[in-house]
Amino acid sequence: MYSLPALVLAALAGLTASAPTPSSNIAHIGQTCGQFFSGPASNFPPQSSWESFDTIFNANKNNMFSTGDTGEDIGRMYNAINSAAASIGVEQRVILAIILQESSGNVGVGCTTAPDGSQSCGLMQADGSPGFPGQHGLSQDQINGMVNSGTQHFKGNLQQEGNADDARTIYSALRLYNSGSIDDSNLSNGLGATDSYVSDIANRLTGSVC
Repeated sequence: MYSLPALVLAALAGLTASAPTPSSNIAHIGQTCGQFFSGPASNFPPQSSWESFDTIFNANKNNMFSTGDTGEDIGRMYNAINSAAASIGVEQRVILAIILQESSGNVGVGCTTAPDGSQSCGLMQADGSPGFPGQHGLSQDQINGMVNSGTQHFKGNLQQEGNADDARTIYSALRLYNSGSIDDSNLSNGLGATDSYVSDIANRLTGSVC
């Protein structure tokens, strides 16, 4: 599995804060981020407008620190995203954007309990994911477990939509990840989940920090 050189992790650790049968996943932050997009996937920003993985990650580090994450947590999250992207086959940027939407990158985020009693936990608030509520300073294996679980769940949604690495497929899969069902004519119809979910993530992918 891919991991960053130790010097990258060490550098991140030294930073300080300056200020698959996929099912629905309805745990989320629930805010509206940036410009609101609606309608079919073609109305949402194309991949060519998305920022690079490192640009998005670096822009959100202060928000990660503000959750109580340590430099080691943030470095290990970076490693975990790269590893999951390589082994599961999901874009790094998309994994990161889901993490930011679901947990702000807080490795100690709590779990959400659905009406049926099932729990969504971890960085990507995925059904059946491990979670470590209130804890920081986690091991690489613990963070890998959360990222792998959520990424595998999202991969199932991608496969439902054809498994192509294009904006239409990714945005549609994001709607499924949050809602469990989809109105192709309007990806901002949450069908009982968060209407702005796909729009929020599109904004994160294009560089908004929310």
